[in-house]
This record gives sequence, C-alpha cells and structure tokens, in this order.
Amino acid sequence: MFVVRPVRLDDLDGLMELAHKTGTGLTTLPAHRPALQEKIEDSITAFSLPEGSSDKHGYLLVLEDTEKGKIAGTSALIVNVGLDKPFYSYRILHQAQLSKEPEMRVDTQLLQLSNDFTGATEMATLFLNPDYHHVGKLGKLLAKARYMLIASHPKRFGEQVIAEIRGWVDENGESPFWEAIGRHFFGMDFTVADEINGRGNSQFISDLMPKHPIYTALLPKEARDVIGRPHDGAAPAKRLLEKEGFHFSGAVDIFDAGPEMVVQKNAIWTARKSVMGALGGCVDGEGHDPMHLACNPVLDNFRVTLTNVVEGTSGLWLPSEAASVLELKEGDAMRYAPVDPITPKAGE
Repeated sequence: MFVVRPVRLDDLDGLMELAHKTGTGLTTLPAHRPALQEKIEDSITAFSLPEGSSDKHGYLLVLEDTEKGKIAGTSALIVNVGLDKPFYSYRILHQAQLSKEPEMRVDTQLLQLSNDFTGATEMATLFLNPDYHHVGKLGKLLAKARYMLIASHPKRFGEQVIAEIRGWVDENGESPFWEAIGRHFFGMDFTVADEINGRGNSQFISDLMPKHPIYTALLPKEARDVIGRPHDGAAPAKRLLEKEGFHFSGAVDIFDAGPEMVVQKNAIWTARKSVMGALGGCVDGEGHDPMHLACNPVLDNFRVTLTNVVEGTSGLWLPSEAASVLELKEGDAMRYAPVDPITPKAGE
C-alpha cells in the first residue's frame, strides 16, 4: 500500500535517489545532499511551529511504498514565499500605442520583473518515481495530499496559492527562453543556473537580473514561442491544477518562462469537497479502484492514502489496511475527499 506522510531524517537516501531521476527543471529537489538535508530539517521545523508563523518554511511530504519501505515520490508546500528573499516572476504586460499620422496601432508585449506573490503558499516538488508510473492514481495522491493538509490546517497557509509549472526545454535540456535572456546576464548554462537556484541561492538573480521591462518583440521567435508553455512532461500536472481551480496568473518563471498558476485557498476543489468525521470501524479487504483520499489530519502524524470510505451510522468505515497505514483507531478524527468528481451514470 502507499501512504503520503511528512518527511523524516532517515528519508535522505531515498530523496537523493529520487533527485537523480528528476532531470533538469525541478529546482526544489536538487541532487545535492546538503541541500536536501536542509529541506528535511526545514520541513520538520515547519510541522512543529505554531499557527500564524510569518517565516518561510517548506512542508515536505513523501510517498512511501509500505511493502518495500521505499520512497516513491515527493510533494511540498512552501509557505510565505518572498518574505526571506524576493520571489521573482516575469509579469506579462500588454501595451497598445497609437499614431494619427500615419494612422497606425501597434500592440506590444512586455515582460516586467515582479514580486507579485509575496506571502503566498507555493505548491512545489511534485515528483513520482518513473518506476511507479504504472500504478494508478499515485500522481493524484501526491498532488492532492497537499490540499488535504491545507484543508486540515488552513491557518498555516496563505490565502493565495500558486504553482510554478516547468517551462519548455528541448531534447538537449536547453531552454530557448534562457538562451535569449538569462545567458546574457548570468554567463552560464541553463542547467548550472537552475541547479544553483534549486539549492536556495537566488540572491544572484536579484543582483544580475535586468530591472527594466523586456519587449518580447526583440526576442528570437524560439524564445517567444515558449513563453507560458509548459514542459512536455508537466502538461498532466498543469491539467490536475486546473481541475483544482488553478488558472494562469499572467506571470511566468524568469528562468524558463513556465506558466505560474494561482488559486484562492478556499477555492481549491479537493479542500472544499473534503469532510471531517470519525473512524467508526474497519472492514477486511481493500477493494478495487479506490475512490477516496483518506487522511489522518493530526499535524504531528499527518498521513494520506488512497482507499474507499463508507459513511455509516456509527461514523466512517475504512478497510483495515488503510486504517493501519493512517495509524487510525476507532473513534479517531479523520478527513476524506473524493479523488475525482463523480460523473452521474446515464439515466441518473
């Protein structure tokens, strides 16, 4: 069975193994042991802080294959982005210029460096080990476990929730957008800058990034064409976000021009559909095609799994194995939500 839980210190080796499989672009999971160690320690701190903390911290979750004792994926929430150091984006601006003599209208697009998302909560570090892609719904479990955490402890997270989608790169891992802008100011390959940024050193961006608007008409066509275009492998993640209520914010990543998505916390679909209750009892057998996310909402033992939940007169009923991995016993509080919207059958 699979369960999503907070990262622990003894997960470092498993995270390193995952990080080596991500490729270029997932800057929040660098294949750098000290950086990952720091992220684990920061997450442990985040889970221990009282509500209302104004510091930036990351809640790092891992997907555990309980049969093999193996880390199969990660996802995270980063709270209060931009409060410790600038969280830069390129805001896409549109400008119309008119001339009477000769009569002419010119519509131009500009990229303006901005800090629009300061204080927001960021969805980050969503990655499933490719060895597990054949197992159904694990990507949804990893992604939606974060929304269950928000639903269970809303005061820990900002009103605005954002997600950066990986931008498009070619078969050689090169970003046309970076080649058109970033290389001129940073003097390094995209992969090198990406790795440095992933280790948390974004000060060099502040020092070197151009502060004036950039007219996209002056960029090569290859760079213009990828502004707001997701990486081919990130398209499914973008669709999942849109089903949760996220929409394009009008801003893109300053490295690869990937789209930045945004939603209000109280509008997230999974969080809105989640219901609190108490475990009324357990039944034998897991069943097929799990329809629900079931969650132990207690902060210091937060856990989410895929299973089926049945409402009974004595409370909520779970398969015994699901209750075991969630570390729930009869009478304990739990939260559950549908994995997907229920489509009515014909004639209903």
